[in-house]
Amino acid sequence: MSQICLSRRLVLGAAMSLALPAAHARAQDYPSRPIRLIIGFPPGGSNDVTARILQPRLQELLGQPVIIENRPGANATLAAEFVARSAPDGYTLYLASSSPLVIAPHTSAHVSYNTGNDFAAITTVAATPSVLAVGPGTQARNLQEFLAQARRGPVNVASSGSGGLAHLAIEILRREVSQNITHVPYRGGGPAATDTLSGNVHGVIVDLAAIYGLIREGKLRALAVMSNERTALLPDVPTFTESGVPGVVAVNWVAVLAPARTPAPVLTRLHGALTDAATAAQTRERFASQGLETMTFPTPAATQDFIRSEWDRWGAVARASGARADE
Repeated sequence: MSQICLSRRLVLGAAMSLALPAAHARAQDYPSRPIRLIIGFPPGGSNDVTARILQPRLQELLGQPVIIENRPGANATLAAEFVARSAPDGYTLYLASSSPLVIAPHTSAHVSYNTGNDFAAITTVAATPSVLAVGPGTQARNLQEFLAQARRGPVNVASSGSGGLAHLAIEILRREVSQNITHVPYRGGGPAATDTLSGNVHGVIVDLAAIYGLIREGKLRALAVMSNERTALLPDVPTFTESGVPGVVAVNWVAVLAPARTPAPVLTRLHGALTDAATAAQTRERFASQGLETMTFPTPAATQDFIRSEWDRWGAVARASGARADE
């Protein structure tokens, strides 16, 4: 080995040995400045509401301002790309629902990030099941009556858009029950609910959080929820499994992630603060008022495993159905 080559290795080794303690020191001092929490939707949506419910307690626990930054566009995938390219130092985080993380990469040709490789999961914080609801003009009083109608002839079911969780939930229903069910995509849960109320479609499948107020007011009638168990928010509404249609499960969850290669001590610090904030009694109450329930995992690794399982599950559904967001 030449002396020049040996000298270069010694210099590189010395630089790395100096960098490791410096990185550890930075992680130990974390956080020492404000943290940005990036949201992929405009203010007022369920992701934004979730972030603002968590914000006060999170700031108190971390001792630094948590600045919510809305970067809407392309079903939150633009925000995901921004965070994936950000410095892995814990000061730029992504709060996102399941669609941009585990569905859009399978249904859109324009996604440039890989959720498993480009992000470090911290924890989920909330969840809300998809729900099938009908308007006053639909005669069905329960899920079995609605599905019987679908087996007899065409039934239109609205969703908040193509290529997302609700779209794939409808594809599961088409596969499990009847090809007579037609998916009608809208630009958001609001327009989908409005057309359901007016009778332009037979029913709607969206996140409970999107229509919780309309259900509580009696304007929409919930027939069944797409979760493994009944939700405490609608204790009288059965699951699809209870109604005789097992396997129809579509729960939207909200997680907080950092860029890949964020130091483990930083992820641990954030996990503790987010878990504390999400499980606080006041947070649970405020979540419930918005149709959300607290959902956390014990470690960042457990969260990563959960997101990976959701990636595999929804990828299989997307491939089987051929559902696309680019249509």
